Amino acid sequence: MRYAVLGTGIVGRTLASRLVELGHDVRMGARSKDNPAAMEWAQGAGPRASVGTFADAAEFGERVVEAVGGHVALEALRAAGAEHLDGKVVVDTSNKLEQFEGGMRLASLDDIGSVGEQLQKAFPRARVVKTLNTLTSSLMVDPAALPGAHQLFLSGDDAGAKEEVRGMLGEFGWAPERIIDLGGIETARGVEFLMPLWLNLYGNKGHAHFNWHIQTGD
Repeated sequence: MRYAVLGTGIVGRTLASRLVELGHDVRMGARSKDNPAAMEWAQGAGPRASVGTFADAAEFGERVVEAVGGHVALEALRAAGAEHLDGKVVVDTSNKLEQFEGGMRLASLDDIGSVGEQLQKAFPRARVVKTLNTLTSSLMVDPAALPGAHQLFLSGDDAGAKEEVRGMLGEFGWAPERIIDLGGIETARGVEFLMPLWLNLYGNKGHAHFNWHIQTGD
């Protein structure tokens, strides 16, 4: 499978590296094709790794993983080009955060709602799935590093797209019963609103090695 990973930060590099390790071809996209962080990643990741602009990566990828900050996610996908997203699964991993004097906080979400909803509205022919935004990047690709039956969430309007993303998550080590399908893309708003609590827990614990567990009576 050919993947585009849009974003050169820790989330993008972690996801891209794991996908390469799993035998996929990955092109990391950035604003410029000579982005230093992307080039350094590709040099270390091996022959299946390549770099390019957002548009280069999106054209290359059979699936697109959006791993930029939520405040620039729409801009990144516009740079990628609607023609390169049409019909493709677009995995939205982002949270719309902003810095303030005391640290980070969730930015105000406008009337459109969550980042996931904004992306689906802007690119109606893309198959947007929201996931992986509720935990730290190392656990995204190695859930076994944290004991217990902690869970992930999926939001999206396209059942087939969510099934494809479940397959990707399974490659990362997520058992099917630990992936909770919340419903349509409008449910992405709920998981994005978990971020303030996640930041509070991070401040309380002093590390990010934790995740959510939903206990039910089933």
